[in-house]
Amino acid sequence: MATTTKSGTDLDLIAHLLRRAGFGATRDELEEYASLGYDGALDRLFNMGDPEALPVDLIRRHQAEQSDNRIAPASGSHWMYRMATTKTPFEEKIALFWHRVFATGQTKLIQGKVMLSQIEMFRKYGLGSFRDLLIQLSRDPAMIVWLDNQDNHKDNINENYGREILELFAMGVGNYSEQDIKECSRAFTGWTIANMPYMSIRMRNNTLRPYGYVAWQYQYDPDDHDDGEKTFLGETGNFNGEDVIEIICKNPATANFVARHLYHYFQADEFPVPQWPFEEPKDPAAIQLMVDAYFANDYSIGAMLRALFESDIFKSEETRYARIKSPVELVVGTLRLAGGFDWPTQEIYKATAACNYMGQALLAPVSVEGWMGGGDWISTGSMVQRINFASGTVGDKNKKGIKAIVDGISERHPTGDVNAEDLVDDCLEFLGALQVGDDTREGLVVYAREQGEIDPRTDDGANKIVSMLQLIVSAREYQLV
Repeated sequence: MATTTKSGTDLDLIAHLLRRAGFGATRDELEEYASLGYDGALDRLFNMGDPEALPVDLIRRHQAEQSDNRIAPASGSHWMYRMATTKTPFEEKIALFWHRVFATGQTKLIQGKVMLSQIEMFRKYGLGSFRDLLIQLSRDPAMIVWLDNQDNHKDNINENYGREILELFAMGVGNYSEQDIKECSRAFTGWTIANMPYMSIRMRNNTLRPYGYVAWQYQYDPDDHDDGEKTFLGETGNFNGEDVIEIICKNPATANFVARHLYHYFQADEFPVPQWPFEEPKDPAAIQLMVDAYFANDYSIGAMLRALFESDIFKSEETRYARIKSPVELVVGTLRLAGGFDWPTQEIYKATAACNYMGQALLAPVSVEGWMGGGDWISTGSMVQRINFASGTVGDKNKKGIKAIVDGISERHPTGDVNAEDLVDDCLEFLGALQVGDDTREGLVVYAREQGEIDPRTDDGANKIVSMLQLIVSAREYQLV
C-alpha cells in the first residue's frame, strides 16, 4: 500500500499504533504523540491519566434515561459518549476487547447498570494480571447472572460458567475434559448475588421487584459452596474459584489462547475462534512473543501488548491495515474525527444504532462466543451502513473537527489555490495520516480535478474539501485499521 501522506515515517508508525490501540487520531493528536517519539507514545498509552470524557452528571441531567440505563439504547449510548470523548481511548479499546471475549448481553440481564459496571471493571483490570481479571469476572454480577452461576449450588451444580470459562474465556476447546468442567463448576458454587430477588425460575432475572432496577452485588455463600476434594486439570485439592483460576492461568494453553485473541484484535484478522482448535496461528512468532511476556510478568495482559507493540512484527508496514474495523471502531473513530460532542445530544443514539445496523450492538453480543470479526463484519447491507454513516458524519462542515480540517488546509494554502494532488494529500493527512493504495489515490485525484478550482477560504472551497473527505471515508482503506 502506497504512502500518500506528507508525514514522516515516525508519524505514520504512530498513526498505525493509535489506530490499533485506540480509534485513530486527529492531526493534532498525532503531532502530540509524535513529539514524544514512539517509545514515549507507548509510555503515555500505558500510563493513562484522567479520561476527561463528557461528564456523567451532565449527561444524566439532560438525558434522564441514562441515569438508570434500563433500556439498551441508553446504556449503550452511555458507553458511546465515553468512547467518543475520552482522552484515554486505549482504556476503552481494552474494555471493548474484553467485552468481545467475555461476551455478556443486556438482553438477558434486563438492566444496564450491571453491564456498565462490568465495562468499568474491564477498564480497571483489563491490562493487569489475567488471574486478577478472571477473579473479578467470576465475581461480576452481570457475568454471574448471564451464565447462571446464581443457580450453581453444592447439591446441584450448574455447569454454564464452569464450561465457558474453560471453552471461551481462557483455554479453548481441546484443552480440558468434561470432568474438568464439572470440577470447575463445583469450585464456583456459592459465588452468587447478594440482592437477587426470590422469584420463580422463569422470572429470576427480572429485577423490577422488590428492589427496582438496582446494581446487583457479589456475595460468597460458604454454606452453598462445595468444599469437597476436587481434581482439576491434573491437580487435586480442596479448590475454591480462586484456586482453579490459578491452575487455569499457569496452563500453557491459556497463554496461547489469550495471545491469539490479542493478535486477532490488535495485530491482524485471524481465523474465527471456532476454527482455532483446527488451524495453527497465522503468525506463531507473534504468539510466542506474547506468551513469553505472559509468563515473565505474572500473566500480565499489558506486558503482552507492550511486547507486541514494541516488536518489529507490529511495526512492519506489511501488517498495517491488516484488520477490518469493527462497527464500533468505525463509528467511534469517525465521531472522534468529526468532533461535536461537547454537550449531550440525540446524535449519540444515532451512532449507537448505527453500530447495531452494522452488526455490533453494544452490550448485546450475538452469542456467548461474541463477535467473530474479520470478514464477518462485511456484507452488502453492512457496507452500505458503514459508508452512509461515515460520509454523513464527516459531511457536516459545522462539526468542530471538520471545521478544523478545513481551517487547517486553508492555513496551508494562504493564496487559496489548492491543486488536486495537494488536496488529496492534505485530506488524507488530516484524517489521521491515512494511507491508501495507488488506485484509490488516482481516483481521488481525478475527482479533485473534476471539481475545478479549489479555494478553501470560500464556502465553495470548503464544500469541495468536505466532499473529498466524504469520498475518502467511503474508500476501502477507511474500512481497515
